[in-house]
Amino acid sequence: MKIISKLSFIIVVAVLFTACKKSNTIGKLIPKDAAAVFHVDGKSILSKISWNDIKNNPLLKDSADINALPASLKKILENPDSTGIDTKSDLVFFMMKDTSGSYLGFEGNIKDAATFKAFNTQLIEKGTASESDGLNFISKNPISLGWSKDKFVYVFDLPQMQQSAKDSDEMNTDSKPSATRDMAAICKSIFLLKENNSLAVDERFTNLLSESGDFHFWMNAESLYKDMFNNNPAMAMINLEKLYKGSVTTGTANFDNGKININFSSYAGEEITKLYKKYSGSKINEDMINRLPSKNVDVFMAMNFKPEGLREFLKLLNLDGLLNIGLTSLGFGMDDFIKANKGDILFAVSDFKMVADTTQLPETETPVVNVFSTKPDFNYIFSASVGDKNAFNKLINAGKKAGGAFLSEKNSTIAYQSNDTYFAIGNTKATVDNYFAGGNTNAALLSKISGSSFGGYVNIQSLLKAFETEASKDSSGKVIYDASVKLWDNITIKGGELKNNAITQTFEINLVDKSTNSLQQLNQYAIKLSEIIIAKQKKQKEDMMAFEDAMPIPPTATVKEK
Repeated sequence: MKIISKLSFIIVVAVLFTACKKSNTIGKLIPKDAAAVFHVDGKSILSKISWNDIKNNPLLKDSADINALPASLKKILENPDSTGIDTKSDLVFFMMKDTSGSYLGFEGNIKDAATFKAFNTQLIEKGTASESDGLNFISKNPISLGWSKDKFVYVFDLPQMQQSAKDSDEMNTDSKPSATRDMAAICKSIFLLKENNSLAVDERFTNLLSESGDFHFWMNAESLYKDMFNNNPAMAMINLEKLYKGSVTTGTANFDNGKININFSSYAGEEITKLYKKYSGSKINEDMINRLPSKNVDVFMAMNFKPEGLREFLKLLNLDGLLNIGLTSLGFGMDDFIKANKGDILFAVSDFKMVADTTQLPETETPVVNVFSTKPDFNYIFSASVGDKNAFNKLINAGKKAGGAFLSEKNSTIAYQSNDTYFAIGNTKATVDNYFAGGNTNAALLSKISGSSFGGYVNIQSLLKAFETEASKDSSGKVIYDASVKLWDNITIKGGELKNNAITQTFEINLVDKSTNSLQQLNQYAIKLSEIIIAKQKKQKEDMMAFEDAMPIPPTATVKEK
């Protein structure tokens, strides 16, 4: 009974430990410090759009670049399944930075081993083949391929990334030449990755893959930027490492009917995360939104934050002293700025349109209309909630001093006003006055972002329609304009909440057609644009040939005999 009790205890502990330790299988062949990872759910994607739909794009059929491709690559475009790859399973792309530059990896599952081997023998022609411990390899720089009975990994050298790094290092006298890259060794190392050196045991990556999505995205800011900042002496005095150390951004995209949903999660280092937990904002100020003087909002942004967090954030980066010196010269300090602000900010652009350009001639007071030119015209408003009026007046006086004549009351291109609750600045006095008058209701806009500490909105439809007259001047431009107006509606952004130690954000890209799969709509849009590109290329080629034919033939030179 004692043995059974001990065994039961061990089993329970083991089960609990396994349950608490989140892991995944896709990350087993991805290095843990990969700079970027892109995961495609092949089954989900192909349920929404077929390959036949995609390859109908003229750029994938009739362009000169496609016609110049080797037969093996054309085979992929014609039918990806002919490669032996299981296109309806998980496909993964990743980018890795190392001491020699960067390389790209492509991984997936094998559906037909014999077909896969035959295809790649043709693809990597005259490559060096080898076999080791049940793994097959074919290598020919800058590419190497490895595969088991069910998994494959391609690795591609990125010499252009190496060259970019080399060019940036030339400013540093201590820079060393990049090492020669052995792609075969890199490919083998991927298969030999220990689990604790892969993304299989990174809980953040596991959480990402647990979200239902057509695409998953992972970006490791520390892997991308650490060398850039570490090698820059000018940045040594700033603790930029606090920003990128432990910083990872993940994203999930879904192509639904009439919209594209993208969910982001931003992870930071321990100190930044603690700051955010303590000083993150609450809900957007709805009263400020309802004060917007126009219903025709084109671009909008609002947020709520705790001003005290700004001081602590600057201290973390060693920037507080430097900034205080700059602010003091303007007549206020960081404490004044924090005291003045209550933590609500709003910015909006409305009534956007294109109007005839006008020119003020020196000899006349009447502006002259330029019928050949147009310029954008719109109203804008920026507003902040007031914490302490006296402190905020210091900011206003500093602004007047810095702005000089530009902010003078005689200048009608900008206006501002404040009371005990809000400060607002806009392009006209009427805009600012209407904002303070309030009494409006923007329920449609509020419904998109309500309850979040950050929200944004872009009315693509209204912005596009402002350019209708300009687009109609050119036949190709009119086709692109019509296709764009039929496709794009608006973008809504909201977020700021902390979930599983990550700051979450949501992007919703809405399309005009609400009943059709967004992936199919994007494909049709791409086909339309491709047709225009090919037509333009054809026209340019015909014009060039006509120009060459019209050129006079120079007379043949004769050589006089001595």
